[in-house]
Amino acid sequence: MTDRFSFQLNATDGKARTGAISTPRGVIRTPAFMPVGTAATVKAMLPESVAATGADILLGNTYHLMLRPTAERIARLGGLHKFMNWDKPILTDSGGFQVMSLAGLRKLTEEGVTFKSHIDGSSHHLTPERSMEIQALLGSDIVMCFDECPALPADRDRIRSSMDLSMRWAQRSRDAFGDRPGHALFGIQQGGLEQDLREESAQALRAIEFDGYAVGGLAVGEGQEAMFNVLDFAPDQLPEDKPRYLMGVGKPDDIVGAVKRGIDMMDCVLPSRSGRTGQVFTRHGVVNIKNARHADDPRPLDENCTCPACASYSRAYLHHVFRSQEMISGMLLTWHNLHYFQEIMAGMRDAIATGSFAAWEADFHATRAQGDIDPL
Repeated sequence: MTDRFSFQLNATDGKARTGAISTPRGVIRTPAFMPVGTAATVKAMLPESVAATGADILLGNTYHLMLRPTAERIARLGGLHKFMNWDKPILTDSGGFQVMSLAGLRKLTEEGVTFKSHIDGSSHHLTPERSMEIQALLGSDIVMCFDECPALPADRDRIRSSMDLSMRWAQRSRDAFGDRPGHALFGIQQGGLEQDLREESAQALRAIEFDGYAVGGLAVGEGQEAMFNVLDFAPDQLPEDKPRYLMGVGKPDDIVGAVKRGIDMMDCVLPSRSGRTGQVFTRHGVVNIKNARHADDPRPLDENCTCPACASYSRAYLHHVFRSQEMISGMLLTWHNLHYFQEIMAGMRDAIATGSFAAWEADFHATRAQGDIDPL
């Protein structure tokens, strides 16, 4: 255990990297997938169940927690780790993405963003300084700087204006974060799909100096091909000796493609949200458990999976409890999805360490191609 934040790069295979992020609350093996605990819970999962899937870290949401139950209340109750019974590292986003998604409910200025709560319509003002204060109250191990993230597609002038503002906010975030040993602050690269704007952003962030760097402004409507085109150059623009985090990604093949291009960390609501809606990710492809074809199927979701859903329950049972709207459906299917995502990460870490990532990736895609993918 360490009292400081550090990153060690252990091996590379092409651009793919494996290493370890050390924090006072534990080690994060990279590449890492972070389950999303939006409101201080990964929906349908107990914290110990999330840990059992192999997760070293999870993500909390500044926007939702500042509104309910408030960061001040969580701080009075001992901080987010104690509040939600999770003793491993937590990364919190800055709240910027959620606020920017409010469209007509927000007003953007140089100072920050004024917005109305989606819960009760109350007015709030979020600035880089306030975002740092909230994340400090939560006790986040990894804090994200406050940025502005426009949806894609967007014209170049809009992307430039947003990137420039985000870089000014990055400096203010750095100044407000201060010196907090054991806690880390990540900068967020912006620039849309434009290579030169992303290079400008990366240079600005390098000059400020952060503990890690995120590739932001992707997975916002541009599609996988465009995202991969950016990832072909964006991670290389960031420091090699610091963690690289791709925000809000994604599906299994998105994750594999991102790691192939040099990404170390990812998060997404997809495995938990899909579990609650009956969509299951397996090594053979996607299963939609609501489909009638599963009603008499005695097989597990995946015969090679050791999660509780696969070890003890049939597709027929899972189909039944989903159709019956029983709570156990979301619990089991979410557990399976999170387990599978962590299996992908573990497989990639091993493959990179042994120099066999290309063979692992080829097998990953070949196995999925042979599967029986359900229609939505």
